[in-house]
Amino acid sequence: MKYKNVVEAIFINRPNRFIANVVIDGKLEKVHVKNTGRCKEILTEGTRVYLEKANKPNRRTRYSLISAYKGDLLINIDSQVPNEVVYSSIRENKIEELIDVDILKKEVNYRGSRFDLYYEKGDEKGFIEVKGVTLEIDGLSLFPDAPTERGTRHIREIIQSVEEGYNSYIFFLVQIPEIKFFKPHEEMDKAFSHALLEAKEKGVNILAYNSLVTKDEILLGQRIKVLI
Repeated sequence: MKYKNVVEAIFINRPNRFIANVVIDGKLEKVHVKNTGRCKEILTEGTRVYLEKANKPNRRTRYSLISAYKGDLLINIDSQVPNEVVYSSIRENKIEELIDVDILKKEVNYRGSRFDLYYEKGDEKGFIEVKGVTLEIDGLSLFPDAPTERGTRHIREIIQSVEEGYNSYIFFLVQIPEIKFFKPHEEMDKAFSHALLEAKEKGVNILAYNSLVTKDEILLGQRIKVLI
């Protein structure tokens, strides 16, 4: 995915989940944060960040924060982008496990949930739930960075779809380059981690890929090992 009109800034603080204060060319600016997660390990005072200028002149904030450096590592924190990256990568046959699908749809309802993607390939059909990962600790990518009852519920419903004959996936897009391992963050959310282990045992396909990240683009990277 490509961004337009990207500018560099310095992060100052985050008064709430949706807003951050940054400095652009010496001027303080209030910007929208495209991630409601904590991101506290990334968004620290003085961090170099990248913003995308909005194309709506009447919007309350002129910019959206899309990525930030953690040391030398540029991390994309745009929570709206993982679904699009995975969708376009499947369309372009970049994901080995999902080559040559016949049908691919976004936001498909199943029982009480709406899964991110639905696919059909010959007689095979299934759902794909996509999770964006921005937390990195000592070279290991982790999810979630905050307790997520919604995420646990999604796993339970993906398990149910497999029990009913679907070949479904949970796909972790690590929005960080060069990462080689993914692990559920049990210390943060035991229920989610245990549900993911159960999903694996019940036959749900669990995939994790890293990303290629630049200041104005994020692309699918390589498949990485899931430690579960």
